[in-house]
Amino acid sequence: MSKRAKIILIIISILFIVALVWFGKKNKKNIVEYETETPFRTTIVKKTVATGKVIPLEEVEIKPQIAGIINKIFVEEGSIVKAGDLIATVRVVPNVASLNRATGSVKNAKLNYNNAKTQYNRNKKLFDKGVISRQEFETSELSFNNAKLSLSNTQSDLDIIKKGSTSGLGKTANTNIRATASGMIIEIPVKVGYQVTQTNDFNAGTTIARVADMTKMIFEGKVDESEVGKLIKGTDIEVSIGAIEGTKFPAKLIFIAPKGTEEGGAVQFKIKADVTLDENFFIRAGYSANADIVLEKKDSIKSIKEALLKFDRKTEEPYVEVKNSDGKFDKRTLKLGTSDGVNVEIIDGLEMEDEIKVWNKAKKEDEKEEGKGK
Repeated sequence: MSKRAKIILIIISILFIVALVWFGKKNKKNIVEYETETPFRTTIVKKTVATGKVIPLEEVEIKPQIAGIINKIFVEEGSIVKAGDLIATVRVVPNVASLNRATGSVKNAKLNYNNAKTQYNRNKKLFDKGVISRQEFETSELSFNNAKLSLSNTQSDLDIIKKGSTSGLGKTANTNIRATASGMIIEIPVKVGYQVTQTNDFNAGTTIARVADMTKMIFEGKVDESEVGKLIKGTDIEVSIGAIEGTKFPAKLIFIAPKGTEEGGAVQFKIKADVTLDENFFIRAGYSANADIVLEKKDSIKSIKEALLKFDRKTEEPYVEVKNSDGKFDKRTLKLGTSDGVNVEIIDGLEMEDEIKVWNKAKKEDEKEEGKGK
């Protein structure tokens, strides 16, 4: 081989080695090294939020005992009243048919009274003279007394129909509408001049005022059927009121409805919770509120970040990729437990020392090198 051929062969060999080194470095740069994370132990709390409102525990409707027209209202919304306090008065508008019947009854009762009185006076004189027996006299006396009582009763009935009261009722006159419970007047749905009706078998009656004890408030809301089975009476919850920002009120679950109602295709169950009030805030009836309810709590359980999970497209089973001894990643199917939306419990599939691939997050050194290469 000539000297020239040897030189050419050496140059080709050098170029080949350089090319191999260049391609090796390029391929090395294309290998992405992923960051890894290991399982950890933490407390996972699964919560649900119930939407609703805050209302008084006890609310009483004040209704009249007689039909008529509101003559005067003595209180206003927000007033504090005690049981027996005068709320309003009603002016009676007599029913024509009832008035005619009562008037006729009074006339008949007067006729019976006058006849009985005449008979009684006549028999009394005869008895005094010894003409009739004591039994006859006592019979006429009894008839006279019964006629007197009947006249009094029919006259009272007529007075009630005409005026709503009678002299014998005194302070219990039906025209005076009084509070039947102590508390705050939270609503007066009527005004002076409004016509009202009394409660009877066919009519619920007109509500003149609503009285509530504002020192005892409850949260009333609804939860989905998928979560109601996890609720337990007596559970401590936290209530957030929309009108009072930055403050949560402790409450205790006191009622879970045994029957749900369908709303928008989903079955909802009513719940109630006794709210502990803060004297620094005045809670108004009907405030919108949310309740944070703990459905499940687990302490010191093996967990990973939920963002590390992937799901198999065919089986939909959750999995992660775990680094092996060769530095590569193997697929590992997992059995999951409770999740709070950030962390998830690992029941099976991982050990505490396993290194889990952080998806789409390469090491910073590789990112910097790739940046320089560009």
